[in-house]
Formats: sequence, structure tokens, C-alpha cells
Amino acid sequence: MATGKIIDGKEIAGQLRRQLQEEVQSLITEHGVTPGLAVVLVGNNPASHMYVKMKKQACADVGITSFAHELPEETTEEALLSLIHTLNGHPAVHGILVQMPLPAHIRSQRILEAISPDKDADGFHPRNVGLLAVGAPLFRPCTPWGCMELLRIIGVKPAGQSAVVLGRSNIVGKPVALMLLAENATVTLCHSQTRNLPEIIHTADILISAVGQAELVRGDWLKPGVVVIDVGMNRRASDGKLCGDVAFQEALPKVAAITPVPGGVGPMTITMLLKNTVFSASRCVA
Repeated sequence: MATGKIIDGKEIAGQLRRQLQEEVQSLITEHGVTPGLAVVLVGNNPASHMYVKMKKQACADVGITSFAHELPEETTEEALLSLIHTLNGHPAVHGILVQMPLPAHIRSQRILEAISPDKDADGFHPRNVGLLAVGAPLFRPCTPWGCMELLRIIGVKPAGQSAVVLGRSNIVGKPVALMLLAENATVTLCHSQTRNLPEIIHTADILISAVGQAELVRGDWLKPGVVVIDVGMNRRASDGKLCGDVAFQEALPKVAAITPVPGGVGPMTITMLLKNTVFSASRCVA
């Protein structure tokens, strides 16, 4: 039985990072500007520490300077806001990322709004969200942008296609729906209150799932020839292994292409963070 193409996010991310390496070198040699990313981590969340370590290594790989600020759990909201204010004015810092989640006593939205929209490497500032909504994006949210880049690089054109987005978060679902609309797809945004979910998903030419439920989407929900971008990162209850929102082995014979979990969207997210940082630095010399 024929199976769909497995989209190698790691390989595609590697190609993009090699291009970024060249852009960084050009900024350094031609303009004397080294892109800089400040990464702020508050507290002792082990997963957050791992993500920050990966981001610092990715910066080093492409030649971006990383400024690490690791703060204790008891750091106050005002102290964190003061640090962000300093980073906003720091000429060597072109991008700022505050690793989520923050400790419960710090209001995440207040922190995100304090980051300069001109250094918003995560693309979460309300101004950048608004610019995306009106079709004039400056800094794009990294995971949705990574999804769109995967589609672009494998040659999938959303225009005129039925795109179903599963999940309505501000981090993935809503922004990726806007990006698909900007590419002239016909978009259906599904969520926990959506009725007849299998029937709606069966209409998809492109499915982007970011709902965070292990193997929720079954193979018989899928239309033959669909392209699946699975953003989910879950643990399977039966064996504890990482899996996506889509039952991968069931889906494989049905799809034209699908991202694996892990190794699909994940490597793209950090790559787009780097891309936002390099873009921000390039605006300084434009």
C-alpha cells in the first residue's frame, strides 16, 4: 500500500538555518551588525530550561549573539518589567524572548505587552498580532510561521484549498488561520465546541492540528490526499511515547504528506525565532 510523504522538519529547518548563517555573516561583514537575541527565563521549570538551552545553541550555530537572563522563581513582576525595559533600549539586542510559562505571580500578558513590538522575536505583542490580522505582518509567531514555511517548501499552495485548523489558541490556531487566509485558503477553525468534528476534518485539503490531544484525529477522519501539519506534542497513554494529535500510522496511507512527531514542526519553531531576530537586525541597516 502506498504511503504519504513524511515531511522532514529537521532537514528543512537545517536548510533554512544555513541560509540564515549566510545572512548573519553578511550583516556582520557588510554592516558591522551582529544579530542579538535576549532570552529571559524565570524559575526552575525543567522543560523551559531545556528549551532555552536549545535556543541558545541554535543562536550559536548561525552566528547570533544570545544574551541569557536566568532569574529566580521569586523574581517580582516589576523586576522583570525593569529588565525588559533595559533590553528594549539595548542597541545590541534585536530580539527579546521571555520563556513561558512564567511563575503564577507574574502576569504573562503584561510582560508580553512590555516587550518592544520592534524586538518581538516571538510575534506575540498585540501590535504584531494586529498587523498579522490586517495582512501587514512585521514579526510573525514562530510556530504558525514554521507551519506555513513547511507547506511552502514542499510545494503546497493554500490558494483555493480547504484548510482546517484544529485548535484556537493565540499561539498557533488563530495566527495560522490568519496566515492561511492571507494565502487565499478557505479556512475552517475548529475547537472544543465544534460539532461533527470528523466530518469537518474530512473536508480538509490541508489540516493543521494544534489541539494537544494524543492521536485525537483518526485515519478514517482524513480525506485521501490531505496534507497534515501536526503541531501536537503529547505523550501516548499506552506507552508514554511522544506523539501528535493525529494517529500517524493510521494517517500515513491516506495523506499526500504529513509531519512526524517529533521531528516535524518542532525544529521549525526555533528556526523562525532565529529568522525573526535576523530580520530585526536587518531593519537596523535598511
